[in-house]
Amino acid sequence: MLCRQCGTEIADKALVCYRCGAATTDPVYKPAPIARRGRGRGSLVATVLALVLLVLLALYMGRLSTAGVPRLVTWIVAAAVVTIVALRAYARRRR
Repeated sequence: MLCRQCGTEIADKALVCYRCGAATTDPVYKPAPIARRGRGRGSLVATVLALVLLVLLALYMGRLSTAGVPRLVTWIVAAAVVTIVALRAYARRRR
């Protein structure tokens, strides 16, 4: 049998051409379409709400008496958490 794509001689029972990788028969089933989630306002509202809550938590933690932990460390951790949440939300919106 000859490959329909490149014309190479292949075995009669071959499923694909060993040279170009083309299928020897037409597919029986079509793959299911990939469902994309809607980019609704719900995810944006949830992200903004999470960021606001994290900022409020950071402000609250800044006012607490931290035993032995410098205030700068608290702010750095809070800023890192806010940055991570914002970057994840941005990456999720780009998909």
